[in-house]
Amino acid sequence: MDPLPITATNEERAERHAELSAVVASLLEGEDDWVAAMATVACELHGAFAYHDWTGFYRAVSPGLLVVGPYQGGHGCLRIPFDRGVCGAAARTRTTQRVADVDAFEGHIACSASTRSEIVVPVVTPSGRLLAVLDIDSNIPSAFEDADQRGLETLCSELGRRFAHVSSP
Repeated sequence: MDPLPITATNEERAERHAELSAVVASLLEGEDDWVAAMATVACELHGAFAYHDWTGFYRAVSPGLLVVGPYQGGHGCLRIPFDRGVCGAAARTRTTQRVADVDAFEGHIACSASTRSEIVVPVVTPSGRLLAVLDIDSNIPSAFEDADQRGLETLCSELGRRFAHVSSP
């Protein structure tokens, strides 16, 4: 599957997310290891979109702290408190943060100087427990569309359901 370009329409993005959902479901069939699942998802997402510069997870390791998990791309921040940055806001509010211009986001943490836009989706169990956040950065402003948000939220919801047994704070 060739990476989808930034010029892809919302419809093309939705189709790609649907394809990825099926691929990820197949790859994770029978898998119960949370780290293996995160690594697989990060790899599949990162390679499927040409506008992803960094794709990965930050795991909730204590009430108020995220630690980098499996990812693709350059180095990420190692630790992010819930009260800082886009990832912290997603963890704290348990809502998706879609930021068209990271420089306009008060408290943005510049893990990479090339990041221009970002989407962060919480991975929450059905009981409301935060497992992680999925963080995707782009070096292109306003890189993420509605279809990206819907597709990623669906994927993260499924991960939260599937890995509800994982211990976290």
